[in-house]
Amino acid sequence: MKVTPEFLKSASRRGLLQSLGAAAVGLTFGGALAGCSEKKAAVGANGEELKLNFYNWDTYIGETTLADFKTASSIDVNMSLFATNDELFAKLKAGNTGYDVIVPSNEFVTRMSEAGLLEPLDHSKIPNIKNLDPAFADAAYDPGRKYSMPYTWLVLGIGYRKSKVEGVPDSWQWLFDSDKYKGKIALLSESADLIRMAAKYKGHSVNGIPPEMVADIEKMFIKQKPNIKAFHEDNGQDMLLAGDVDLVLEYNGDIAQIMKEDKDVDFVIPKEGSLLNSDTLCIPKGAPRPDNAHQFINYLLDAKAGAEISKTILYPTPNAAAKALMPDDYKNNPVIFPPAEALAKCEYGAFEGAEKAQFYEEVMTRIRAA
Repeated sequence: MKVTPEFLKSASRRGLLQSLGAAAVGLTFGGALAGCSEKKAAVGANGEELKLNFYNWDTYIGETTLADFKTASSIDVNMSLFATNDELFAKLKAGNTGYDVIVPSNEFVTRMSEAGLLEPLDHSKIPNIKNLDPAFADAAYDPGRKYSMPYTWLVLGIGYRKSKVEGVPDSWQWLFDSDKYKGKIALLSESADLIRMAAKYKGHSVNGIPPEMVADIEKMFIKQKPNIKAFHEDNGQDMLLAGDVDLVLEYNGDIAQIMKEDKDVDFVIPKEGSLLNSDTLCIPKGAPRPDNAHQFINYLLDAKAGAEISKTILYPTPNAAAKALMPDDYKNNPVIFPPAEALAKCEYGAFEGAEKAQFYEEVMTRIRAA
């Protein structure tokens, strides 16, 4: 999510600048690299400057990970934040302005690799690949892990305030097709994800959605728009925690984060099923410090470093060695690791070509403008 002044004031949950180790990380907002040091950085043994530009989602790194990496490597990390995969893709499509490591979701790995926006990974420089759960060693969206290493996996669902909602909101209808909670609903602004969730509500797969169904979905959201408070930029959990909304379309890990603070919050995967995602670590084309990038990716796949990340972000980890170090209240949390029967109705979204991706973005633009 994007960082705002209001977010920085509400740092009880994340203590962002302090907990990330402000001395070790330059934090910039909105994707710019304004936080880079103006003085020339030192050069390491590999001939690269001892710095790295990391383009990441918000609240998506361990409290001390970047400071710990600097201690281990002497490499300063400058972290910039993006709010959606659409934003990330547009930024890189316009030309890499200096990023070394990025965190795209699964289908965007396919989209970006097909567009020539990613560098192939050198697996010999990532020995901690051995720590991955075998289920994540390969991926249909990136055969042979040519361009990506798995960072987390996640599932979309409904976060809700129990005291304000009558019963469990176990259907997408509560968000997409009802005026019962008018003005207290927030939906994701990510075009493809929102359309896919609506397709699930209508009984279709998240993939291969026919144009006529997309047209019906567009009409449904335009009709529903007066009941929607916001199409949020990946900050739905903040809106729920603040009481701005009572129902939000959000990722399980984000809701798990605020459930630690607010016992009145819960999460459910609707009965129609949902969308699975896997966020990944990639090196964008033209990265100025590719060796540092490989070092950083390998560090994030370390068992101890991975466990520290999971303790902070509370997303399911594909790192088996890291998971083994986690406490039972993480490994047995049904929000972080939903039950098998709920996951059985969930699917990964596939990249279906640039034309369809653009089509979804145009639909979302019309919905928001209506």
